[in-house]
Amino acid sequence: MKYQASEIEPKWQKYWDEHGVYKTDLNDPAKKLYSLVMFIYPSGAKLHCGHWYNYGPADTWARFRKLMGYNVYEPFGYDAFGLPAENYAIKTGVHPLDSTLKNIEDIRAQLKRIGCMYDSNSELMTCDPEYYKWNQWLFLQLYKKGLAYRKKSPVNWCTSCQTVLANEQVLGDGSCERCGSPVIQKNLVQWFFKTTAYADRLLEDLDLIDWPEETKTKQRNWIGRSVGAEVEFKVEGSEEVIKVFTTRPDTLFGVTYVTLAPEHPLVAKLTKPEYKSSVEKYVEQTAYLTDIDRQSTTKEKSGVFTGSYAVNPINGESVPVWIGDYVLVTYGTGCVMAVPGHDERDFEFAKKFNLSIRKVILQEGTNLEDELAEAFTEAGTMVNSGKFTGLNSIAGKEAVIKELEKTGNGCAKVNYRLRDWLISRQRYWGTPIPVVYCNTCGEVPVPEEQLPVTLPYDVEFKLQGDSPLRRHAGFMNTTCPKCGGPAERDPDTMDTFVDSSWYYLRYLNPKFKDGMIDTSLTDKWSPVDMYIGGREHSVMHLLYARFVHKFLMDIGLVKTPEPFMRLVHQGTITNQGAKMSKSKGNVVNPEPYIDKYGSDVFRLYLMFMGPYELGGDWSDSGITGTERFAQRLYDMAQTYAGWFTKHKSEEKYDLADLSGEEKSVYRYVNKTLAKYQHEMEHLKFNTAIASMMELSNELGKNLAACRPGIQTYTLLRVASMLAPLAPHLAEEIASILGREKSLFEEPDQFTPDPEALTVDSVTIAVQVSGKMRGTVDMPVDSDQESVFDAAKNDPKTGKFIEGKEIIKVIFVKNKILNVIVKQA
Repeated sequence: MKYQASEIEPKWQKYWDEHGVYKTDLNDPAKKLYSLVMFIYPSGAKLHCGHWYNYGPADTWARFRKLMGYNVYEPFGYDAFGLPAENYAIKTGVHPLDSTLKNIEDIRAQLKRIGCMYDSNSELMTCDPEYYKWNQWLFLQLYKKGLAYRKKSPVNWCTSCQTVLANEQVLGDGSCERCGSPVIQKNLVQWFFKTTAYADRLLEDLDLIDWPEETKTKQRNWIGRSVGAEVEFKVEGSEEVIKVFTTRPDTLFGVTYVTLAPEHPLVAKLTKPEYKSSVEKYVEQTAYLTDIDRQSTTKEKSGVFTGSYAVNPINGESVPVWIGDYVLVTYGTGCVMAVPGHDERDFEFAKKFNLSIRKVILQEGTNLEDELAEAFTEAGTMVNSGKFTGLNSIAGKEAVIKELEKTGNGCAKVNYRLRDWLISRQRYWGTPIPVVYCNTCGEVPVPEEQLPVTLPYDVEFKLQGDSPLRRHAGFMNTTCPKCGGPAERDPDTMDTFVDSSWYYLRYLNPKFKDGMIDTSLTDKWSPVDMYIGGREHSVMHLLYARFVHKFLMDIGLVKTPEPFMRLVHQGTITNQGAKMSKSKGNVVNPEPYIDKYGSDVFRLYLMFMGPYELGGDWSDSGITGTERFAQRLYDMAQTYAGWFTKHKSEEKYDLADLSGEEKSVYRYVNKTLAKYQHEMEHLKFNTAIASMMELSNELGKNLAACRPGIQTYTLLRVASMLAPLAPHLAEEIASILGREKSLFEEPDQFTPDPEALTVDSVTIAVQVSGKMRGTVDMPVDSDQESVFDAAKNDPKTGKFIEGKEIIKVIFVKNKILNVIVKQA
């Protein structure tokens, strides 16, 4: 009988719902396991292969742990705010709330088809005011601690989406990751969260978590801790001071010019009238370049002279002040001291504009008079450096810093590449920022008791370079919480990464009304034990969530320093070697395959295609092979229908009491169980499935020859191993075999029989004068004499030895017997 997935899968999904199989007792943290996937953005598109490859295998691992006796919590929800829904509203007139709720309804039905064991009590959506109220509460707590602040800053501005983008949302070619349009630089007053205040902890605590090293390296590089000095260059004929950060204070005597970022406030102040036109033109051109473009090592250096000069504090020399786009206003102080002799970028810049290049660090094995063909950036001996000449440059760093501190011209400093998190977005579909502006009181945070500040529904969606909320008088006009006078709300909404920075805590009690999170549960269940999601979030969501978690720890809401203890990134499913995309027309829609084969076969095939963290290449013919495997197991269940109730099995068997076929099956099922459990624990689904396929072949040969008890012993373990991989199919097989309850209700816990894993015989190769002549099966660790006798008496190998003069015997225990005979 053919396995009818279209009938069987809904049947078991209904059973799981009605019997509450996946309800987690959150009050019992004993052997707790919080397993989580990154939640979905409910865009208009249906679930694609990438979603399935995230959710299906992640659910398989969680099911496996449940069968191993863990109290597993696997929630799911919707990251419901964001640009796509609002852009859709602009194009179609469909309100973001309406389209989002409709999409969630559709996705909810699709997710059910996967058969994941999500606890339905946990579901949340971030566009619910009862959720985003707590985003606003979080904002207020950060504000009270001085960690939420507002300032004018150059930002990435998408010319199409008409909103600010984080650096991480700008692609390498300077386009918006959402729409592909050009991104320019704008100066706007924006809200920031002070992530830099947690830079050291964000770095140090990476050692506490089991994450892929590639991801931890990305975060370390993104945070970019640098130790050096802040140095002050006084501007000639002015009260202004240019502050620079350098990791190489030992090269201070080699400064031949100073470079400012084009957006730096000092540019306008220091530019002389005769240079104003060229400087303004250059600043305008720079606005169209992204930070990635500007810092590219292959980009030709560009810049203009301001006409001003500054004084090098270490030697009193006058050096010109330039502006150059390779300097970023958001990194360090937005100004650099240029040492072309010992910095590659400065060297290229100096060569292009014919500026002085001075050698102040001597490379070992070179002469002071040798001309520099390129910047020497390593350590060496200080030269042309006044009283510091002759010092090793490493020691010279400390000596120069002490001199600067002594003269009041600088100090030791730690700097970070990390920038504060810009959270303002000039769009409607997000969390309103809970601040009002009063002519009398100024900037006033909304009191906690007035939260949530809710989004109005009746908003006009037009791209005009500001938030649609600004054009909604009913929303904007309010009263000041301090003085009661007229005030205006902040028209911007928060970056949606705020929504996803703490959702894992809210899952534990999404309806909790007395606070942001239910600490009676989060104290027991935090941190998340397993987190699965894409590599693309390495320095966005994952970094922001770590920052927020640490802040929540500081204010007493959580007790652990990290949100996610173990992290796994799923790989990518390709089609004919290429990444799936609509433009290439190679996207695989899961629905037709699920309709034809069922979700379990589809899930099995996705996991069998390749290592989970790498992915695999889709093949229509490949899925038919997986279908045949599922059908073989289903057919086997039909053969042994009702077996569990008719024939009981022992917990283990004595190998000495088994027949040859029984011993083969018993060894094979235990060997498979051991490999399966190891591979599943490490998310090696493809090799776990392969081991089960090999087992099914063995059972096809020998299971029928086994006694009923051995058959039951085997079938119990086969159903249990299949359950995480293909839950509907496994439930049906177990039911046919006679199990009354779900495999996930009071699950069986099987451990391999260690005696069945030992090898009691080995196959030894028999060579005669170096030529392979056959094999003999012998007890483990048999001696040379016993193996030789067996080879001589074996009909296949014995004829090559019988009657020959034996010159020598070479024996490698458990492996080879080589009999050297005299040639005729």
